[in-house]
Amino acid sequence: MEIKYLCMLMEIIRNIEKTRMVPQCAATIGVFDGVHAGHQAVINGLISDSRFHHLASMVITFDRQPRQLFDPEFKPQLLMTQEEKEQELEDLGIDFLVVLPFTREIASLSAHDFMAQILKEKLNVKMLATGYDNRFGHDRTEGFEDYVRYGRELGIGVSRGIKVLVEGCHSSVCSSKIRSLLSEDGNVEDAAVLLTRPYRLSGKVIPGEHIGHQLGFPTANLQPDDPFKLIPASGAYAVWATIGEHQERQPAMMNIGTRPTFDGRNRTLEVNILDFDGDLYGQTVTITFVARLREERHFDSPDALVRQLKEDREATLRCLKL
Repeated sequence: MEIKYLCMLMEIIRNIEKTRMVPQCAATIGVFDGVHAGHQAVINGLISDSRFHHLASMVITFDRQPRQLFDPEFKPQLLMTQEEKEQELEDLGIDFLVVLPFTREIASLSAHDFMAQILKEKLNVKMLATGYDNRFGHDRTEGFEDYVRYGRELGIGVSRGIKVLVEGCHSSVCSSKIRSLLSEDGNVEDAAVLLTRPYRLSGKVIPGEHIGHQLGFPTANLQPDDPFKLIPASGAYAVWATIGEHQERQPAMMNIGTRPTFDGRNRTLEVNILDFDGDLYGQTVTITFVARLREERHFDSPDALVRQLKEDREATLRCLKL
């Protein structure tokens, strides 16, 4: 049986006070940073259940990390920008995405009141799927059994996803594990397994000190588009670089760090697009990380650094299978 009200494209709801009443939905709620393998398991199960029960599918998320509301100094290390998250969720086939502004009013709601006032009254939710360890509501003191009990009262069926394990990973898939792999170890390969896709970072090309050009390896200095997007650990990486939108990706190697050989102090993101000759200033470049080649280190001379860069180039071509 076809579900006639399913959207051809995902509909995004950003103001639940001014939107039309949506059809009856099966929903899940969370931050979903990274939309990783664990998130995908919950969402794919949600979509399957929604179709079986002739409901629309809905993901409910927030416009910021909840901690940002209470700690102005907190700087989240995001695995995805909001735009990237929305695109990934649409690609999974969700019908409705609700982006709730995380306000003090929302934060003060108990799990019961959130289910009653938001899920039932505003969003017409008939089924709620939670992650295996997901909690919501004020202080997150209530758990799955509480949600089931509230659901019976409110006419909302509640189910819980299973813990998702990935072969070769000794812990369940979670955003904090992926952040640790990237920020502490620069382990972009294992992070890609848990994300189910390579990690990406976009930025605008800004003027630099032209040191790379003097060494014969001209680099583009990137300023990340989102100041909260996680930057992998310092080191040299084999990457793909995509200039602007809808362009073919190009092989490149990237250095993240302070350039200790030249007594640098500020952390920079520099990408050398192999065999590229053109002006990149002001353009947006998207980096797709493939492998970490080595840690950043001090070299005794510029010549020693050049020798290493030549080795990095060969290693990059091998990693990119070119």
